[in-house]
Amino acid sequence: MLALILLLVAYLLGSLSGSLLLGKLRGVDIRQHGSGNAGGTNALRTQGWKFALGTVLVDVGKGALAAWLALRFGGDLAWLPYAAAGAAVLGHVYPVFHGFRGGKGAGTLLGALLVLWPLAAGVMVGAWLLVLVACGYVGLSTILAGATLVPLALATDAGPVRLVFAISVALFLVFTHRSNLARLRAGVEPRFDRVRLLRRGRA
Repeated sequence: MLALILLLVAYLLGSLSGSLLLGKLRGVDIRQHGSGNAGGTNALRTQGWKFALGTVLVDVGKGALAAWLALRFGGDLAWLPYAAAGAAVLGHVYPVFHGFRGGKGAGTLLGALLVLWPLAAGVMVGAWLLVLVACGYVGLSTILAGATLVPLALATDAGPVRLVFAISVALFLVFTHRSNLARLRAGVEPRFDRVRLLRRGRA
């Protein structure tokens, strides 16, 4: 019963979307602007860096809190903190408080990893930055960053719980970024040209 309660709490925490909560204070729903997504990237593109920073802090924080609560109160259930992390990510993507239309889950996943698997959080951020600098595509950067969790789990003999979690969230990030992949195939995916430092260095 306690495990179910912790998973429900994790999902509800995940459902507290940073961009939508902050948007209420500003009188704006960012799902009606830009890409229509409630994540940090669309927040940056449509509302500016301060709004986006607040969005990211809320989304990362709720993932960290959900994982910490399950770790602190979950007893000896080794799988529970990772399941809670997954529930928080699910809540972010399908928030019950916001009509089940949320973001894509990367920030919330990062927050959970900071608590449960700090090495993976660092690798994920590093991979994301490298790909973003190289190509300027945020969605592709996020997908490839998530994919690094699987070889990391194998290389560090992380155990079955972390391996299953790594595979699951990597695939889920591909699913939540499927529209980005479709736009990439069509050649219409927008870039963040300002961060393409490698291209600038060659110019």
